Amino acid sequence: MALDLAADPLGLHRVLDGALLPQAARRLDPRPELWPDEVRVRVERLNLDAASLHQLRQAHDDDPDAVRAAVREIIASRGKMQNPVTGSGGMLLGTVEEVGPDSPLGLEVGDRIASLVSLTLTPLVVHDALALWDGRSEQVPCSGHAILFGRSVAAVLPDDLPESLSLAVMDVCGAPALVRRVVTQHRTSYAKDPVVLVLGAAGKSGSLSVAAAREAGAGRVVGLVPTRQEAHQLEQADLCDDVVVADAREPLAVRDAVREATGGQADVTVVCVDVPDCEGGAILATADGGTIVFFSMATSFSAAALGAEGMAADVTMLIGNGFVPGHSDYALHLVRSVPGVRSLFERRHP
Repeated sequence: MALDLAADPLGLHRVLDGALLPQAARRLDPRPELWPDEVRVRVERLNLDAASLHQLRQAHDDDPDAVRAAVREIIASRGKMQNPVTGSGGMLLGTVEEVGPDSPLGLEVGDRIASLVSLTLTPLVVHDALALWDGRSEQVPCSGHAILFGRSVAAVLPDDLPESLSLAVMDVCGAPALVRRVVTQHRTSYAKDPVVLVLGAAGKSGSLSVAAAREAGAGRVVGLVPTRQEAHQLEQADLCDDVVVADAREPLAVRDAVREATGGQADVTVVCVDVPDCEGGAILATADGGTIVFFSMATSFSAAALGAEGMAADVTMLIGNGFVPGHSDYALHLVRSVPGVRSLFERRHP
């Protein structure tokens, strides 16, 4: 049933606490009835973003029952999944249940889709109390419904990949597309193949970013990981020219590890970690005139800006906002065509 009321493609009509955009709003209206340009999805799985899940597990002493209860409470009280500490959420997988007559998304009833917009602005209801979730993994099996707006973005799931793998890829698909753009622009501007450093290179967004950097023509790709175990996995995947081990939260350790591997600094640095306090290391490891892409919801953008100022670092800093035209297709292309990327994803989502 469609609601015969004025709607806004940004979803302003779903905001319950003032004239705010849905992402900034404290509460959203998740009722199942549709406005004309909306789509209702029967939700089957959520994918919590890594920074949010890390914070929740840490805050609740890794007690799965407490983490599960915390996520339930957030969704019930806010009408969406938005971690109040990190401000981040994730995305979802489900089946299109109803399409409003004015929806511009091109979806049809029965399409199995992944949302490519954040759960922080997606009206959401969960019906099963997350009873099937272990309280530890990023992927959360559940039953419920969600609403997509006229300006939402979603992708139909491919037939040739397992759903859990597709969901994991689409959760971070903005990262490789942006890295490809930045590396290509750097090559054009400076007429040289840049050295690219990826912090958290063995993770989902990290492994896609190193593959994108190499495909875009990086002269050298350096992957930084926190443990020897992750370094071994990354070396087996054969995605980087150099793999270094350092704690991304320790600025001098990051600087020295990159200097030892490259003899200098990176031209492009991509931050793909799920913990805070990694801004200083990224700045110190990046050469003047270089670019840092912060593709982590754990980033403090004030710390990044003030830190760069305090170090007199002439770097361009970009926020990875998760959307680049064609981003889902490109990320899936990398998973299909680069065996090392797929192996790292399948290790996380067997």
